[in-house]
Amino acid sequence: MIASLFSKTRPINYALVLIMLFSCFFLYQFQVPTVNFTTGDLFSKIIVFLLLLLSFFLVNFISLKNTLTQNDNYAILLFLVFILLFPSVLNNIKIVLSNVFLLLALRRLISLKTLSSSKEKIFDASFWIFLSAIFHFWSILYIILVFISIIFHSGKEYKNWILPFVSFLCVWILYIATSLFLFGNYSINKAVFQVSFNFFDFKDVYQNMALSVFVSISVLFFASQTIDYQNKPLNMQSSYKQVYFAFLLAVGIYVFSANKSNDLLLYTFAPLTILGANMFEKMENSIYKEVSLYLLLGVGLFFFFVQL
Repeated sequence: MIASLFSKTRPINYALVLIMLFSCFFLYQFQVPTVNFTTGDLFSKIIVFLLLLLSFFLVNFISLKNTLTQNDNYAILLFLVFILLFPSVLNNIKIVLSNVFLLLALRRLISLKTLSSSKEKIFDASFWIFLSAIFHFWSILYIILVFISIIFHSGKEYKNWILPFVSFLCVWILYIATSLFLFGNYSINKAVFQVSFNFFDFKDVYQNMALSVFVSISVLFFASQTIDYQNKPLNMQSSYKQVYFAFLLAVGIYVFSANKSNDLLLYTFAPLTILGANMFEKMENSIYKEVSLYLLLGVGLFFFFVQL
């Protein structure tokens, strides 16, 4: 049922995902009966929800517009499942906003394959990445994907190699100007440059369990699609390489970040959902596909409710 329903892009799919996202978001925010929100808190939570909706839209747009997936909605379903695994994402406005900027960058980089407006796309992607780094520094690792994409699509034009540095200068000037305007000065917290390799250090056992499940799913999706890479259409292989590197760089963000939390795995969700959607598209056994999707959704719901 669920596999056949999401095997095509249907309005009901978007409605179901929206209803589930809103329901889970509402439950998570109001898990304490006596909670009292200030106007600022309520505004912040509304912003987070809108940013999450934008994230779903961007994942759907990137996967379908660039034909990284077939005409289906498996990607947004998997994106929802991953959020259910780590519901604390629903309260982390900085990480959610930072990830939206990276999705905007990924959208521009994958569209480089059209070879039109290459300079604008490289500048835009770099600009979004440096903006993302303001909210979480190690998301700056995504700038590596810009140079990888230049190699794939427009490496012969030397000006393209300079554009990321121009974007950095623009964001730096914007950051200083905004800081001076709002606070009268600007400073850089050296703590953002800290690195930690301390993993699986969570107080909640369910967070550790959810992380273990997610790692297993990630390995399955990534490995299956890496093996299947040679079967991708030749004109699409560079785009899939970008998705692979996007996932690996997102893992790098988690690895290098000092204050580790499952929220940081949000950066991996978009590339991983595209790889997962491709895996489900390749499944010929409809029963196995149905059972797998129901199992994933069930696991996601289980970890969501035990972490309330």
